[in-house]
Amino acid sequence: MRDAKPLLLLDVDGPLNPFAAKPHRRPEGYETHRLKPDCWVAQHVGVPEHLVKPLRVWLNPSHGAALQKLPFDLVWATTWEHDANEWIGWRIGLPRKENLPVIEFGSQFVTRSDGTYVKTWRVVEYAAGRPFAWVDDQIGDVDRAYVAKHHHGPALLHHVDPARGLTDDDFALLTDWAAGLTSKENTDAHRS
Repeated sequence: MRDAKPLLLLDVDGPLNPFAAKPHRRPEGYETHRLKPDCWVAQHVGVPEHLVKPLRVWLNPSHGAALQKLPFDLVWATTWEHDANEWIGWRIGLPRKENLPVIEFGSQFVTRSDGTYVKTWRVVEYAAGRPFAWVDDQIGDVDRAYVAKHHHGPALLHHVDPARGLTDDDFALLTDWAAGLTSKENTDAHRS
């Protein structure tokens, strides 16, 4: 496990799809897609699929290459679940033939009484002590406290502005954080 890269847990809506940007002002570098993934159709109970209006999604086709350059193992941590591989990954420039692992939330995606975001406990369970960075637009202080208490390894919970999506500053922060892990491991190895 010492040689394993840290995990980068990716949310779609917010970090990769800056959905909160002004409706008619697509952020620079993004392309507009009209999609009807299963997770979207399922939200329209009782509506025939052909009557479900497609979801507008803004995606930046350069994000895939930028994500692949990071020193992380990429994992989807999104309510899109497996739909992220089918509908999002290749549109941001990730290889079509390589599906990322997916954290499944399923029926366990319910409101938590402790105030943590509904994904947080599942993210900690998935990471299982492995170092991870998580980019999401719903992360708050209560989630950071939960991770600090229940995750026995380094973790970075990084809030991404859903009106801007991932920026160069976010990529730099992720790179620096991962480099800090490597430095610490090298220092610890020299002490042994």
